[in-house]
Amino acid sequence: MELKRYLGWTTVVLKIIFSTTIAILLAVALTLYTVSRKEMPPVSQVFTNGNIITMDSDNSVVQAIALQNDKIIAAGSNEDIQEYISKDTLVHNLQGKTLMPGIVDAHSHFPGVGMFVATADLSSPPVGSISNIAELQARLRERLQGKSAGKWLTGLGYDDTLLTEHRHPTKEELDAVSTEHPIFITHVSGHVGVANSLALEIAGYDHSTPDPEGGHIVRDDKGELTGLLEETAAAPLTLKMLDISPMQVYEMIREAAQIYAAAGVTTAQSGGLDGSMLKGLYYGSELGLIPQRLELWSSLLIGEELISGEFNLDDYNNDYVHSRTVKIIADGSIQGFTSFLSHPYHTPFRGDKNHQGYPTMSREKLTQWVSRLHKAGFQLAIHGNGDAAIDDIIYAFEQAQQRHPNDDPRLILIHSQMAREDQLEDMKRLGISPSFFSAHTYYWGDRHRDIFMGPERAQRMSPAFSAQQKGLRFSVHLDSPVVPMDPMLLVWSTVNRISSSGKVIGAEQRIDTMSALRAVTIDAAWQIFQEHRIGSLEPGKLADLIVLDADPLQDPLSIKDIKVVQTYVGGVKIFDRHQ
Repeated sequence: MELKRYLGWTTVVLKIIFSTTIAILLAVALTLYTVSRKEMPPVSQVFTNGNIITMDSDNSVVQAIALQNDKIIAAGSNEDIQEYISKDTLVHNLQGKTLMPGIVDAHSHFPGVGMFVATADLSSPPVGSISNIAELQARLRERLQGKSAGKWLTGLGYDDTLLTEHRHPTKEELDAVSTEHPIFITHVSGHVGVANSLALEIAGYDHSTPDPEGGHIVRDDKGELTGLLEETAAAPLTLKMLDISPMQVYEMIREAAQIYAAAGVTTAQSGGLDGSMLKGLYYGSELGLIPQRLELWSSLLIGEELISGEFNLDDYNNDYVHSRTVKIIADGSIQGFTSFLSHPYHTPFRGDKNHQGYPTMSREKLTQWVSRLHKAGFQLAIHGNGDAAIDDIIYAFEQAQQRHPNDDPRLILIHSQMAREDQLEDMKRLGISPSFFSAHTYYWGDRHRDIFMGPERAQRMSPAFSAQQKGLRFSVHLDSPVVPMDPMLLVWSTVNRISSSGKVIGAEQRIDTMSALRAVTIDAAWQIFQEHRIGSLEPGKLADLIVLDADPLQDPLSIKDIKVVQTYVGGVKIFDRHQ
């Protein structure tokens, strides 16, 4: 079986964009006059008169910090920092503003948030404006302008549960937009999509095509294709869907970098890359296109090459790029009814009251991959939403640990959305660290309660408090571009667990603000073995920091309204809201 079947849509889309490093290098060449190597920081600078949340082991809050070149050399009171001020020192008077470590993106798909330079935004409120299928069709028609016949038309982010029709669009509704262009649109979950007739024909799908392992080609009651493709069935189309120019590649990267900088992200992650994608982002960083640090996770596409040593990740690590982790996808999305659960979904799926979703690969195959990669010394990050998928992950890793013990493995269980109490205990025992998509409570909490999980299970989605009580160190993330890159909303969601309709989803799983801030800074850095370099404002660490317009520790309900004023990476200012 081809490994591409195990990839999520975001990974496949980014594979297209970075199918070779030539595209990004050509884009750099075309725009070289605007690109320079990363700036050098001032030799000496200090920040005084601030409310500085250090995120050290004592959660200290101080008045001032001093930097030398790209590192922090002191933190304390204004008086403590006086000795580091000379006539050449750049002095920043914070005037009471809050300064904290830069956001360490625990899981996303950089530069996916920039993809709308080349595709239609089909998001519904609160993210976008699409409320019904007619509006979705109109948005797609807008993107047709200037496209010659045969060129792909694509869209991202539609949500069937937020459309007034409460269903997925059909191939016929996409045919009504165009029959001369292949069309493929992806669901907000990133795990299902809809194709028009021409796109299905290009993919080689007809009424007799069998389902691939880990996926489903949806048919109506007459056996005809509806256009809806789930999980691995969507991979052939996502491999074909983007036809973008090198300049658009450049624009996408620059747009993503600016969005992340404005959000205060100083370390951006791209989760699940093949070799050319990883190389492309590495060289993009080297050439100054990307001001943030990058955390790059390989995918199973190059699993064999990694194990054999043919592809050596050591060649793609430097002060700004870190790569030692391999990502595996064990199941799908709850919003797409493809996450693998131990008990059926709350509402019947296509009339099947026993539907529990499905894994992307068998437990045996997952165990083989986990054991081989673990033995080879790679850190693992495994996507698991449903509790049955989490059972498979725990089983696979326990087998790997028994065969090849590692005292500090820090396997990252991405999403861990429906993790049970017993599974959290197993994670603690085995050295597994969850990364929760806690903003689910805001974006999908109401529908998890009413449609997907039911009231009881929905209360436990992203169980951060239970993890904290068991002594598990964890991070929280946004999985952008699945949702916008907005870390303050993520922290607010983790603390308050309020849905988009204003309802609390699982009050007992709330955690305090400082813990939530740690989950996007020092604990996220610890999860990727970078806590000695980033994540807190302590002497000797890199000067990655952000200035906020309000103190997140003051009012939990207002955290989502806080704006990033400035963002610094290695002492270099990469964003200023007032410039």
